[in-house]
Amino acid sequence: MGSKARTPVRLTTNFETNLDDIERFLSEAGAPAAYDRLLDQLLEVVVPNLQRFPRAGRPFLARVPDSAEAVLALHRLRERLGEMAEIREYLTRDYLILYALLNGAVYLLSIRHHRQLSFDLARFWSDAPSEDAAKEGGHESE
Repeated sequence: MGSKARTPVRLTTNFETNLDDIERFLSEAGAPAAYDRLLDQLLEVVVPNLQRFPRAGRPFLARVPDSAEAVLALHRLRERLGEMAEIREYLTRDYLILYALLNGAVYLLSIRHHRQLSFDLARFWSDAPSEDAAKEGGHESE
């Protein structure tokens, strides 16, 4: 049996910032072990799953936005990533992960606890991989 090449999984700066925010929040809440469990889940479950099955998450843009702000945010995200990108969400027990499939790689865009209201895409606009930037690479997880 031949082994299929794994899809590269890259972290965006926004995703790393989200992780920093989560770590700070959990530390201040006296639950640093919860952050360690999140990192373990990302490294041992989420990243390997996305490497093997990059379309495992459900299509994020398939849902109908329910506000003008959401319509505008999705339009801007689509403009930034280009028509070639697929935007998907991956659900874990406690977190929603927004990611893009672009030029044969998975880009982790944002992570939020399921109780948070929405993804914070405002910080993300200047950080989202464009089709050109994706060709240059990014932070890659092995």
